[in-house]
Amino acid sequence: MTRKQKLIRNLINGGCKILLICMFIALIDLPSTLSYLSQRNQAKESEAKMYVGSMNRAQQALFIEKSAFATSVNALGIGIKTETTNYKYSVRATKQTAFNYGVSQQKDLKSYVGGVIVIPAIKVDSNSSKNKITTTFILCRADSPGTIQPPAPTYENGQMLCGKSTTQVTK
Repeated sequence: MTRKQKLIRNLINGGCKILLICMFIALIDLPSTLSYLSQRNQAKESEAKMYVGSMNRAQQALFIEKSAFATSVNALGIGIKTETTNYKYSVRATKQTAFNYGVSQQKDLKSYVGGVIVIPAIKVDSNSSKNKITTTFILCRADSPGTIQPPAPTYENGQMLCGKSTTQVTK
């Protein structure tokens, strides 16, 4: 065997040993790698949680001021972009409800939906007059990651509830 062939064989054997060592370290470190990925996704998801929560509060303030909900993100007047690297934001509103969406643009992130609804003030404060109205809201997160718009929250038996396959984040 020539000197060149011996050198190549030693490099291959050494390379295999290094590869095995790297694989062993990766397996040992797998839990912390998965934890890092989970924390990274949570940080990205906090953008949508904060934006949709802000959209909910802006809808409430707008309703108090103008007795109407905004029908677009820009109409909320809070400077939120309608699209970022991770999320697309939108609004769907009627006279009585506003739904604010933060829909993931990444398959590994969860989407968010907020709801604001007009209710009789007496349901919140028993001392209010029957004619007075107020708003209540909810913020929900999709149970699974994906790029599908989550179902809107509902109002049943005097309370806001998250839609199917979503979980309440805050009220």
